[in-house]
Amino acid sequence: MAATKRRPNGAADRTVEVARRLEGLYPEAICELEHRNAYELLAATILSAQCTDARVNMVTPSLFAKYPSPYDLAVAEPGDVEKIIRSTGFYQNKTKSLIGMAQALVERFDGEVPHDLDDLVTIPGVGRKTGNVVRSVVFDLPGLPVDTHVGRLSRRLGLTRQDDPVKVELELNRYLPGEEWGSFSLRLILHGRRVCDARKPRCDECTLADVCPSAGKAR
Repeated sequence: MAATKRRPNGAADRTVEVARRLEGLYPEAICELEHRNAYELLAATILSAQCTDARVNMVTPSLFAKYPSPYDLAVAEPGDVEKIIRSTGFYQNKTKSLIGMAQALVERFDGEVPHDLDDLVTIPGVGRKTGNVVRSVVFDLPGLPVDTHVGRLSRRLGLTRQDDPVKVELELNRYLPGEEWGSFSLRLILHGRRVCDARKPRCDECTLADVCPSAGKAR
């Protein structure tokens, strides 16, 4: 899909244009956290807080081999979980969240990950970002996760001036149809990792440079 030279007018128009170009650049909007089901993605997303997906993917095979279901993790010894996930950082808090998450699934949702965001955010360790990841990636439901990449790129691209992730999410939701929310978030994340680096964005090779108000001005 060739990039147009038309310069979008306003945040809504720019968001639509950015989404169009990113779809051409990343046809497959992929989540880089390895998982086989909603429970595994929920656990992996909890572990991804302040940690790279690559690191999470290194520890989750052992975690899921030992605790293949919420029922197994719900009765886990914290020390055993901590040993497995230690390298992801903040492992004590993450262990508490993981076990609490599993217990909530068992006690309140019959061991299944709920679909509704209002239910997801009642689970320990699960906020709107994590809930939206599961909704959009596993259940193919509307959800626009706003992580550090999505927030940073949205502000650099002039899609929003908001700093609060929830406000960013709700603003971007107004500009795109619900079925595109999840893929748009995933593509922004991919672009943030591969081109629009936090400290040294590669504007000279960016397909969005001509519509980006921050092009050539790292911030």
